[in-house]
Amino acid sequence: MRNLADARGIAALVSGLVFGLGLSVSGMLDPTRVRGFLDIAGAWDPSLAFVLAGAIAVSALGTRLAKRMSAPMFDDQFHLPQGRLIDRRLIAGSAIFGIGWGIGGFCPGPALASLTLGLPATVWFVVAMLAGMTVHDRFMKPST
Repeated sequence: MRNLADARGIAALVSGLVFGLGLSVSGMLDPTRVRGFLDIAGAWDPSLAFVLAGAIAVSALGTRLAKRMSAPMFDDQFHLPQGRLIDRRLIAGSAIFGIGWGIGGFCPGPALASLTLGLPATVWFVVAMLAGMTVHDRFMKPST
């Protein structure tokens, strides 16, 4: 069992490094590029659309591959989302996420990767993000 846990950890580390490298190479660690993409009425920067299209292509390929497998490489079964309900909590959470993304120019993955740049604004964003996650986990009831 220890070897499986080690393999999972190595796979997670490699996946995170590839993700972070991709964000860096694509310029998505720069929040002004993200805000530029969201500024459709001003100086619109379409580069994020190409990054998203690349992510969709890789995800589609991975999904096709996963459908051919009886189980994942490092687990006994696939753990797929079961919920299909679109409720007020989902819509509110999505809106809050989008507003934060638009204001800060970061979502969680790029924010963590951007910590490597040592910019104070990034550190403050990550601190606020972790505080928000902690408040949610401590005070919000799980949805049913």
